[in-house]
Amino acid sequence: MKKLGMALVGPGFIAAHHIDAVRRLGDVDVLGLAGSSPDSAKKRARELGVGHAYASYRDLLADPAVQVVHNTTPNHLHREISLAALRAGKHVISDKPLAANVQEARELYEAARDAGVAHVVTFNYRGHPLVQQARTMIAKGRLGAPVFVHGCYLQDWLADARTYSWRLDPKRGGASSALGDIGSHWCDLAEHVTGARITAVLADLHTAVPVREAPATSTKAFASAARNAPRRKVKITSEDLASVLLRFDNGARGCVTVGQVLPGHKNDLRLEVNGRLASLAWRQEQPNELWLGHQAQANVLLPRDPALLDPSARGYAHLPAGHPEAWADAFRNLLADAYAWIRRGGTPATKPAALPTFADGYRNSLLIDAMLRSHAAGGVWQGVEEHREPPRKRGARR
Repeated sequence: MKKLGMALVGPGFIAAHHIDAVRRLGDVDVLGLAGSSPDSAKKRARELGVGHAYASYRDLLADPAVQVVHNTTPNHLHREISLAALRAGKHVISDKPLAANVQEARELYEAARDAGVAHVVTFNYRGHPLVQQARTMIAKGRLGAPVFVHGCYLQDWLADARTYSWRLDPKRGGASSALGDIGSHWCDLAEHVTGARITAVLADLHTAVPVREAPATSTKAFASAARNAPRRKVKITSEDLASVLLRFDNGARGCVTVGQVLPGHKNDLRLEVNGRLASLAWRQEQPNELWLGHQAQANVLLPRDPALLDPSARGYAHLPAGHPEAWADAFRNLLADAYAWIRRGGTPATKPAALPTFADGYRNSLLIDAMLRSHAAGGVWQGVEEHREPPRKRGARR
């Protein structure tokens, strides 16, 4: 099988995981990367063992050997680079959020739809086998009618006021911080697992650390500057803590808590769905167990055992029972689905069912926008806008 050629724009924290996952697939060539400058690209290419550093992302897009572009840049650059890649006829895999705001997200979704190429957003928690098991169980009615969907995504990497990241700068990260960064993952997971859509939200947002001491020079995400490095005070305008009530289109109610300033919580993503017959819960930090709750019989833990999983989930489990699989394996599963779709032509009919696309990225932007509007209005319910396709002209191509 001929290998596909990929290249990456934005060689920061997450770039190494994109490249590692792609290399594990075995049928993709990592051709090169582009960064904020030729020098930074060369340095990062050496660190990641990538053979070529492009002078700019435009040079990368001009390379005919590059068929797939991974966009791992800060949020404010997503629109420019993904749009240019789509117009160049490349397949695009973008980190979330799809764009810095809902208007840009819609533009990218429509451009991807019309380009006729594969377009993927890295909501990578879909790649866990027990997430797919939970989705299948709910779809088959094992829980009965869903009543309550709840959970959290809690971290502590911003608990120290001396920690600062571009994600906190609205010009680079967007108007939302915690919700846009990690709340987006929870919302995608909740809708994907339940098969239901959030129709209305009531949000309370808070900035627990309103002033931070940022290093005079920039640092990578999750990296700490030296304690004695020169610093400057920065006023923070985006939320680092949020609580949101939810209503779903199937009648279920829900709530989610999101925070990045909570000591002791490293990457604490949890989702629980309670139905009329049973409940299930999954926790990202314990990804190899799915909790199943019952009223009149014992609760059980379903292990990530391929022999016990539904066929729709079994393909995401690669090791025998008792051999843990985790975050990097789920990321690899997502990219395996992405490249399988690319090899099938990137058409809507050939997309793997679990794979998140630019349509999902745009949908997610609509959710975060509704939460921001709810808080700005003083904490009142806001409906989530539904995107409706405009009527196509007779004879127009899909």
